[in-house]
Amino acid sequence: MRKLSSTLLILLSSLSLSAQADVATAQKLADKYAAIAQHIDPQSPGLSAEEGQAFFTRELTIKGKQVACASCHTSNPADSGKHIVTGKPIRPLSPVTNDKRFGSVEKVEKNFTKHCNDIIGRDCTAQEKGNFIAYLLTTGK
Repeated sequence: MRKLSSTLLILLSSLSLSAQADVATAQKLADKYAAIAQHIDPQSPGLSAEEGQAFFTRELTIKGKQVACASCHTSNPADSGKHIVTGKPIRPLSPVTNDKRFGSVEKVEKNFTKHCNDIIGRDCTAQEKGNFIAYLLTTGK
């Protein structure tokens, strides 16, 4: 899995993202994940915002507690969240309301690796990442 993450990071590094990301750069990143998913699995159905939403709201039991991405990020990714353990405020996930969310490919990959392992117990696939971003692109105020 680490080799796949490194490969994804190298492939995604070719994507030029500005320091002030926006919807367009988030879309470019989602498209890049879609291309990677298609390369890995030629039967890949393309990105699905609906699948991304299901991924975001899916609850899993971790250490006896039901958790989901929405546990910290709220049910609306356009809203600010709060870490369920530390109470630390979290800026919105949606690039529509937080233009800095996708400003660094390295930071995006680091966050996917950390949070995917914390919540689902493994790295997320390129398809899951692309679907997740596709969903975030549909949220906003």
